[in-house]
Amino acid sequence: SYHYYMQQHLFSKLALPRENTHLPGGGDSDLEIACQAYSAAIQALGGMDLQLLGIGSNGHIGFNEPQTSFASRTHVVELSEQTRLDNGRFFADQSEMPTHAITLGIQDIVEAKEVVLMITGRHKAEIVAQLFHSPVDEALPASALKQHPHLTIVLDRGAAALLPSQAFNVSSLPSAQAV
Repeated sequence: SYHYYMQQHLFSKLALPRENTHLPGGGDSDLEIACQAYSAAIQALGGMDLQLLGIGSNGHIGFNEPQTSFASRTHVVELSEQTRLDNGRFFADQSEMPTHAITLGIQDIVEAKEVVLMITGRHKAEIVAQLFHSPVDEALPASALKQHPHLTIVLDRGAAALLPSQAFNVSSLPSAQAV
């Protein structure tokens, strides 16, 4: 499960107190109520300080697939076939791969005080180039982040392979800087 993955690969490495980790209740019998409860909990805590994200090969963030409304809040999504293929490596048996997930909505994500988008691997170079050269549009969910005042994008050489070699034009993002 995603809860197990986050505990094993992130929370336990940071020695975070359990009460400081928050994930949606995917095991709840009513997923819509779980989504509403998760959104309410975020608001009750004053919002999110940091949103750490990756990007899918189709430009999704969280599990917000292309054409997801930028005004979306925490919701249940049907995973695209591409997203299921991309995440299949986390499952020993493909039949165990979920068809649906709970995800923060794009509005929830962009309301975080700081956003860090980490992208690694040559297989992500094409979507990185699209992100840097495309307008903000719901067809590319990650493009919503381009308007965030405190966005940091971290790329390895593979992910940056299709960007100009001397440096890329960071002025296309309001608060970006090359480091």
